[in-house]
Amino acid sequence: MSSLTAPGRLTALIVLACVVAACGSTDRVAQLERENEALRDRLAEATSTTDTLVAGPTSNPPTTRRSTTSLASVPPSSSVTTSAQPEPHAVSVLSVVDGDTMRVLYEGGAESLRLIGINSPERNECLYAEAASRLAELVGDGDLYLEPDQSDRDQYGRLLRYVFVDDVFVNEMLVREGLAISRHYQPDIARQATLDAAQELAQDEDAGMWNPAACDSAKGFVSPGNASIEIGQIRFNADGDDNHNLNDEWVELTNPGGSDLDLTGWGVKDESASHRYSFPPGFGLAGGATVRLHTGCGSDAGNALYWCNTGSAVWNNSGDTVFVLDPSGNVVVSRSYSG
Repeated sequence: MSSLTAPGRLTALIVLACVVAACGSTDRVAQLERENEALRDRLAEATSTTDTLVAGPTSNPPTTRRSTTSLASVPPSSSVTTSAQPEPHAVSVLSVVDGDTMRVLYEGGAESLRLIGINSPERNECLYAEAASRLAELVGDGDLYLEPDQSDRDQYGRLLRYVFVDDVFVNEMLVREGLAISRHYQPDIARQATLDAAQELAQDEDAGMWNPAACDSAKGFVSPGNASIEIGQIRFNADGDDNHNLNDEWVELTNPGGSDLDLTGWGVKDESASHRYSFPPGFGLAGGATVRLHTGCGSDAGNALYWCNTGSAVWNNSGDTVFVLDPSGNVVVSRSYSG
C-alpha cells in the first residue's frame, strides 16, 4: 500500500471496507471509515497547497478584464500556445534600464531582463523617458511573475520574458498606452495576438507615440498648404540575398498634395532599435512627387535617396513597419506589412 498515490490509497481503503463489511465486521468498517475521512482531509489539504504554489498570472491567469483606468489584464491561458513552462516563482526588480529592459534578482543573482514581444523608444528618441518611467511605475518595488516563451535568453544574455504584476500584463500595458510597439521576435510570439490588438487600440485612440503631437505639441507636424506624405510601395525582398543586394530593397514616399514639403530633419525607421535614417538638409519633396529610399549606398538625386546602411538589409521579409517621423520625432505616418 505504501507505493500507492493518495487517491490510490483512498480507493483501496474503500474497497477493503466493503469487503470487511460483507464479512460482518462492523467495528473494522467504522475504523476504516474514520481512516478514509482523515485521508480525504489530507488529500484536500495537499491539493489546496499545490494550487497555491502554481497560482498566479503565469500559470492560470485571470479572465481578461479592462478597468476604467485601462489597465491591461492577463489574457486567458487557453488563448496562448507555448511549449515553455511558466516561472513558478516571483522575482524582484533591481532597476529599470529603459521601457523594455530592467535588472532583476533572479535565482539569487542580478540579471538583465528584456520584455519580449515589444520594443520601446531608444535613448534620445521621443517618449524614451516616459516609457522607462511608466515601466518603473508598473513594476513598482514588489514581486513580478515571469512567463517564458520559446527562447530563454537573447544574443546579449538577457532573460526573455512576459512580465506580470498582479493581474496586469506589463508588456501589453506599455503597448496599449503607446509607449512601445508590438514587435514580432520569432519564435517568441505566443502572446503576439494580444500585443497586436493592444497596438491597434492605441493607434485608434492616438495614445502615446500615435498622437501626432506626442513628442512636442508645439512642434507637431503642420501640413504646409495641402502638402502631406504617404508611404507607397515597399520592396522588402530584394532579388537574391537581401544583405548583398541592398539597393534593390527600398521604400517609396509620395507627397500627394500640391505644395512642396521640406523634409529637413525628418526621418525614417523600422521596428528595430537600430535602423534610423535622416533626410539630408535642404531636401524637399515637391507636390505630386515620389522619392525612392534605397537601403544601400549611392549618390542622392531628386527622386532617389540612399540610406547607406551597411552590412545588412533593413526591411524584414517576414514583416515590419515603416515609420516616417517629423523633426520632433512624431510619427507622421506608418505602414506595416507582412511577408
